[in-house]
Amino acid sequence: MEDFFIFGQVVVIYQTKAINSGRIFDLTARFLTSTGVFMTLNLTPTANRVHIGFFGRRNVGKSSLLNAVTGQDLAVVSDVLGTTTDPVQKAMELLPLGPVVIIDTPGLDDVGSLGEKRVRKARQVLNRTDVAVLVAEAGLGLTAVDQELLALIRSKEIPHVVVYNKADLLENPPKSEAGEIFVSAVNQTGVKELKELLAALAETGESKLKIVGDVIRPTDLVVLVVPIDKAAPKGRLILPQQQTIRDILEADAAAVVVKEHELKDVLGHLAGKPALVITDSQVLARVSADAPSDIPLTTFSILFARYKGYLTGAAVGASALDKLHEGASILMAEGCTHHRQCDDIGTVKLPRWIRNYAGRDFNFSFLAGGDFPEDLSEYGLIVHCGACMLNDREVHYRRKCAEDQGVPMTNYGTIIAHMQGLLYRCLGIFPHIQALLKDE
Repeated sequence: MEDFFIFGQVVVIYQTKAINSGRIFDLTARFLTSTGVFMTLNLTPTANRVHIGFFGRRNVGKSSLLNAVTGQDLAVVSDVLGTTTDPVQKAMELLPLGPVVIIDTPGLDDVGSLGEKRVRKARQVLNRTDVAVLVAEAGLGLTAVDQELLALIRSKEIPHVVVYNKADLLENPPKSEAGEIFVSAVNQTGVKELKELLAALAETGESKLKIVGDVIRPTDLVVLVVPIDKAAPKGRLILPQQQTIRDILEADAAAVVVKEHELKDVLGHLAGKPALVITDSQVLARVSADAPSDIPLTTFSILFARYKGYLTGAAVGASALDKLHEGASILMAEGCTHHRQCDDIGTVKLPRWIRNYAGRDFNFSFLAGGDFPEDLSEYGLIVHCGACMLNDREVHYRRKCAEDQGVPMTNYGTIIAHMQGLLYRCLGIFPHIQALLKDE
């Protein structure tokens, strides 16, 4: 077993087995990747992995089964009811699936006020689960609690399998039917078949969505503007910038990366005009001034809003800011947790820019990480981050929650472009969405 704790800016990584330098490096990389602090070029981002959640009542063997499937002591195993108290997740490679995130959850029949909170946390995991594993006890079958969860899984249209664990305690285990399987985590029987079933349920095919590759052509030149200031991570580019460069290369196009101060000179030295300029939203105004109007321009944030499937809503939602009254509530939401700088974009800069633009004061609430409120009725607007660390199902859930409750939702870069009067230009490569702004 190994894990990590965070004390301020100090990270303590520990393991119960003998320590070796290779393992320490692996743990360090895993921690930094999971928190969004670090992204190596050979690690699949968490958002691009298949999320597999294990659910069930206490003491049905969820943790034992999870350890058997992964081949690791990922979850603590005990006969004590409620050993797993919080969702535990790990990014790993799981054959025959490939890159996955495995999530262990507390028992869904936990009791007491603390137990209710644990159950709520477990149910929230469903919002980011691509494949659900409902673990039941082979000798008992599905209880009322299991049936309730199964109905919820089906209502969310999550691919799933019902796993009857502890089949070794049955004299004659029945044959598995469609959508279910009998296994024994203790004897390892049925585990291989379960992994193959999970692979079949997971949508592991290549995504049809592109960040920018579908709006450029082979041999096109794309200029990316990446500020390097005190907020920029040391020695690396942030994940959206890395992924955009990769997407450009996969489209057989060329990427040129510059800082905002060098853009004008670089454009002047190019033999022809670039097919597109992509910029960090925080320097959009300067980049727009330096890039001639006949050069298509957009931002990383706008590209990721489309990549995550909600650019149309984000573009229209940004204008909701103009209609908010004095004292209205705005939710600033981020998909990951990270060490905040003194002039953090989500908690400091954007609220200041929003107040200055609107000429009114608002009540800001701040949210970071996996939790997202089910009741959004108090908010007049949701301003989300680029969601690069959230998988598609989680983003869809958040967008659907806002849509169902009639709360406009936009993202950082889109609302920045709106406030600077540049959103219409930045949507030029998506004319069908740009046309919506003209109609308003």
